[in-house]
Amino acid sequence: MIRTDISPSEYDVYYKRYLDKLSEDTELKIGFKSGKKEVIDFFRKIPEDKLDYRYQPEKWSIKEVLQHLIDTERIFIYRCFRIARRDETPLTGFDQNTYIEPSGASKKSIDQLLYEYEINRNNSINLLLSLSDEDLAFVGNSNGGPMSARVAAFTILGHDIWHMEVIKEKYL
Repeated sequence: MIRTDISPSEYDVYYKRYLDKLSEDTELKIGFKSGKKEVIDFFRKIPEDKLDYRYQPEKWSIKEVLQHLIDTERIFIYRCFRIARRDETPLTGFDQNTYIEPSGASKKSIDQLLYEYEINRNNSINLLLSLSDEDLAFVGNSNGGPMSARVAAFTILGHDIWHMEVIKEKYL
């Protein structure tokens, strides 16, 4: 299953910003495996003295951005799972800003955060490997709009890229 298999009717236009970060031939399950290495390598290369840096006082630090990637993946893979299992119960949105402080990201080492990321990504990969293309194409309701299980998963990959680009542009 590749990104171009997705129809615009499977998602709210808001998620296009993340889907557009992916090449048209991005294969979902392979993308999760290669994306894991890319994210880990990216964060490992950031100098230690930059990890708590904020480009503006109200913005997240680099460690908090990584925690945000972890938390967002948890939420979106849960959406993917529920939708793939044909759960038509509307799924609510979440306020990403309320998750950061209680996460304790600023007190975690980069090794702790990357371990958490890797374990989480491995769980996501295992879930995706258990789902058929038919499961992934199922469309449910998330945050008040349509979302297929595969869009929930592809969004995770594009979201990672989005934030790594922001870090390169504004933090490093």
